[in-house]
Amino acid sequence: MAYYFIADTHFGHKEALAFDNRCFRTIEEHDEILAQNWNDAVGLDDEVFILGDISWHNASRTIEIVRGLNGVKHFIVGNHDKKLLRNREFQSLFAEIRDYKELQLPERKGIVLSHYPIPCFNNHYYGWYHLYGHVHSSFEWNMMERVKYEMTALYDKPCEMFNCGVMMEYMNYRPRTLEEILAGQKAAPEGQE
Repeated sequence: MAYYFIADTHFGHKEALAFDNRCFRTIEEHDEILAQNWNDAVGLDDEVFILGDISWHNASRTIEIVRGLNGVKHFIVGNHDKKLLRNREFQSLFAEIRDYKELQLPERKGIVLSHYPIPCFNNHYYGWYHLYGHVHSSFEWNMMERVKYEMTALYDKPCEMFNCGVMMEYMNYRPRTLEEILAGQKAAPEGQE
């Protein structure tokens, strides 16, 4: 069993294609490839933490998509998920639904999970990580990267926080393990760190 993380899938959200410069011609192609990538990466017994903004489709289409995705799914609520959460069948697809979660991995690594970035997250002085979404690859993400830089380079304080939005180059439209996210950060080109 492995632990995977992903944010901002935005299934069915045509505007996200242009907003994020996603590499798909149509929203149908986008949805199909994201689902295929998910199932190629995630096994049936793996744990997947979805960090918000899962879908712009209606509840019935979203339920159909989520049912087809591998893994035991945990849902961290995003700002665009409130309407879907009124549907009990949608809720039943997840092992848990939370606004915020602190997760201790078997390797003793701690992770703070939230849809929103939290630069001064709990236990950041003690080697914990923070995984988030929401800011896509926008100026807000650049602000978070600047804060992270200032905390580590100027103030010598740890700030291991990473954007898990599907559009990030190191995510490449699929759920990733913490190790893959960390390795992808090291390999990311300038501006995608």
